[in-house]
Amino acid sequence: MAPPSAISPSHASNGDEIPSSAAPHEPGISESKAKVQMPKFPQPPTFVDKYAERDYLKGRLAAAFRIFGKYGYDEGVAGHITLRDPVQPDTFWVNPFGVAFSLIKKSDLIQVDHDGNVIDGGEVRLLNSAAFMIHGAVHKHRPDVLCAAHSHSIYGRAFCSLGRKIDMITQDSCSFYNDLALYESFNGIVLAEKEGNDIAACLGNKKAALLQNHGLLTVGSTIEAAVFWFISLEKCCQAQLAADAAAGGRGHETIKIQDDDAAFTYKAIGLPIAGFFSAKPLFDVIEKECGSDYMQ
Repeated sequence: MAPPSAISPSHASNGDEIPSSAAPHEPGISESKAKVQMPKFPQPPTFVDKYAERDYLKGRLAAAFRIFGKYGYDEGVAGHITLRDPVQPDTFWVNPFGVAFSLIKKSDLIQVDHDGNVIDGGEVRLLNSAAFMIHGAVHKHRPDVLCAAHSHSIYGRAFCSLGRKIDMITQDSCSFYNDLALYESFNGIVLAEKEGNDIAACLGNKKAALLQNHGLLTVGSTIEAAVFWFISLEKCCQAQLAADAAAGGRGHETIKIQDDDAAFTYKAIGLPIAGFFSAKPLFDVIEKECGSDYMQ
C-alpha cells in the first residue's frame, strides 16, 4: 500500500515517539526525521518575445533529434519530433524527410501549416506524410501539447507487437500509471487523415500511447518532457520484455506494483515538471558532446 496518513497517535503512553509509516518505508525512522526540504526544480524558461521563444525552442528541438540519434531511435527515414510554433500556434516545426537525426541542425527544421504545406525552413523541404497525419492531428486535438515524439525504437516496437499496455513492475513504469493509451489497430503507414485523427482520439489526454505493430508516441507541454517520456517508455518496454522472459522461463509471473503505490509514485515522477527536469542531463550531455553544431 502507499504510505498512509498519520492517523494513529504520534506518541506511546510512555511518551516515546512512535515511528510513522507515512514516509519513508524505513524501519525505526519517524516521519518528522524523514521530512526534508525538497529543492525548487528549475522551470521551463518564459519569453515575452515570441520570436525569441521560437528560436530557443528550435534549438531545443534540434538537440532532441541529436539525443534520439545517439540512442539509436532512427530507422532509415522513419521517426519525427514536432514542435508547436509559438508565433503561429496552428503550425509546427519538424525534421525534414531523409535527414539523419544525428545531423539535424536548427536551420534544417521545416515549418508546416495545418494543411500540410511547408511554409518555412531549411534547404531540404521534404515532409514525411505520416509525420503530418499523426502529429498534425495530435497538435490539433491537444492544444496543451507543445511537442510530440514518435519513432520506431527497437524495444518499443517489439512490445507494441503484443497488443497490451506495460505492467506496473518498476518504479519507472509508474510514470505511466493511468497515463498510457493503447491504439489497437494497424492499417499500414499512416497516410490517411482518419488514421491520424483516430490515433489522436485514442491518445486522449494522456502523455503516451503504444501504437500496435508500430511504435511509441509521447507528448509533452515541453520538448524535454516529450523526449524524456519517450526514452523512459522505451526502457520500460525493454525492462518488461526481459522480466517477462525471465519470469516465464521459470514458470512464474512478474510481481506487480499495487495500484495505490503506483498512484503515489506517479505523483512524484509522472507529472510534467518531473519529465522536464528529468531530461536535463540528456540535454546537458548532448550539448557537451555536440558543441554548437546543432544550433547552426
